[in-house]
Amino acid sequence: MSVNPIKSQEFTPEELAAVDRIIDRYKEKPGALIPALEEVQESIGYLPKSIQARIADSMRVPLKEVHGVVSFYSFFTMVPRGRHTTRCCLGTACYVRGGKNNMARLKEVLQIEPGGTTPDQKFSLETVRCLGACGLAPVITVDEDTYRQVKPSKLAEILEHYE
Repeated sequence: MSVNPIKSQEFTPEELAAVDRIIDRYKEKPGALIPALEEVQESIGYLPKSIQARIADSMRVPLKEVHGVVSFYSFFTMVPRGRHTTRCCLGTACYVRGGKNNMARLKEVLQIEPGGTTPDQKFSLETVRCLGACGLAPVITVDEDTYRQVKPSKLAEILEHYE
């Protein structure tokens, strides 16, 4: 097996060994690309090009296919995420009830744009088109916690509860 080299400062030898163990469990199973990607991302936090190449090479899948899967599904990320994922709903109900203002305030408080992660790796910020809570609009989530009828003035206070 020819494994693509990865910059040593990007991942520790232990992390790379964990990635290789995951790949080894899936590489002979047809249709196992998505479960392998999920487990690798869970293990190291994200799927940069270097890891995608390692997976493609080891599983004998074209890199183009691996990248296509990673870029298609929203639950995969190619950049490190923060310990907490903050999502701001910008669906119609949330948007007209203040979601746009909440997003502006989140960008100000976190000092990042949607899709970004704070330099301390504490928060990632994402937009979503609907969280299925239109009657509670405007809504944000932090990890699995849902906040309803959120006012921009309360966002900093909400985020303070997360380490």
